[in-house]
Amino acid sequence: MKILIVGSGGREYSIALSLKNDKNVESLYFAPGNGATDELGINLDIKDFEKLADFVENEGISLTIVGPEAPLVEGIVDVFRKRGLTIFGASKAAARLEGSKAFMKDFLARHDIPTARYIQTSSYEKASDFIDTLSAPIVVKADGLCAGKGVIIAKSKDEAKKAASDMLSGESFADAGKTVVVEEFLDGFELSVFAVCDGENYKILPAAQDHKRLLDNDEGPNTGGMGAYAPTPLANDDIYSQIEEFVVKPTLKGMREEGAPYTGVLFVGAMVVGKKVYVLEYNVRFGDPECEVLMPLLKSAPSELFYKAAAGRLNELDLQFKDEFAVGVVVASENYPYKSSAPKPISVTAKNSAHSHISYAGVDKKDGVLYANGGRVLLCVGIGKSVKEARDNAYDLTKKVFFEGAKFRNDIAYQALK
Repeated sequence: MKILIVGSGGREYSIALSLKNDKNVESLYFAPGNGATDELGINLDIKDFEKLADFVENEGISLTIVGPEAPLVEGIVDVFRKRGLTIFGASKAAARLEGSKAFMKDFLARHDIPTARYIQTSSYEKASDFIDTLSAPIVVKADGLCAGKGVIIAKSKDEAKKAASDMLSGESFADAGKTVVVEEFLDGFELSVFAVCDGENYKILPAAQDHKRLLDNDEGPNTGGMGAYAPTPLANDDIYSQIEEFVVKPTLKGMREEGAPYTGVLFVGAMVVGKKVYVLEYNVRFGDPECEVLMPLLKSAPSELFYKAAAGRLNELDLQFKDEFAVGVVVASENYPYKSSAPKPISVTAKNSAHSHISYAGVDKKDGVLYANGGRVLLCVGIGKSVKEARDNAYDLTKKVFFEGAKFRNDIAYQALK
């Protein structure tokens, strides 16, 4: 089987790394890939969806896997399916669950899926009036795609009103903020739960926890994610049952009823308050860095999971996971997330092993040397029979990665090890 992976980050690298060891996989292609993916397959410089579909047809590629949200929102799946090509991901209509936070919140309300009290509006006056009905902290979100950075948790009503004003004026997130969602703050613990879906059937993966803040103890600004671990022992059978019965099932049913059957990955950003699960948000792709800690835990062939989901045959799959834990520590560039950093050469004094490996993200290659060129440069992933063993393996690997200005959190998976 030849497989094309669309995307360039650590998420796409980790998917490829799992497929590289899959006996069903003959060769891998990336569009566009990064400076390290050329060690796993062939990087393509093809951005146009129709031209990419031409390549897939001409090369006899059996399956395309879409990693990031932007091409899904832009309709790559529709282009490929129209030509009879097998592609894993959400259609343009279904991708509105991430492409528009307003659509997502209204969808939750229409289908009685538990979520925080909210308003979505393009009017500052309406946003301000609703803010006055809430107690701080207050959550303000830009409607459109903002690369994981369009959410403000305001510590006061005045701060919430300023955030709404900045978004609506276009100052904060340009057109992505021309509609805002204001919602009550839910106080509990967050989970990242992923359901792989084929429109009718689904498979729920082990729950993960992401670490959004830049600094230890969940301090500093929000980022795209500084690390993750899975499975989290905080997700018990009751939580999984609630997510299945009150979130995943009604979401798939609702999307079918609204003419946009959901295929691909449904990423449920869940908040557990007391013993009740609420939906904070939906994303229409694997989380990054959660994907990097879920892929190594797959016992079943990853090609089977992706292909059967894309082909509407998930009911045929007995999905199995290893009885292990994975912890991923993001190593970021010096100025992340404030501004870009100058490229720096990367030195690694360890090889991938059964208990630890690197997933590369923001890297370029020049004259055979890898350079850190992105905000989140790479992840050190540790595997173990316990969360602690996995974490220790991940942090041992961070000691063997060097580039000027490298930084990372020292407390990934602390929630499970309190």
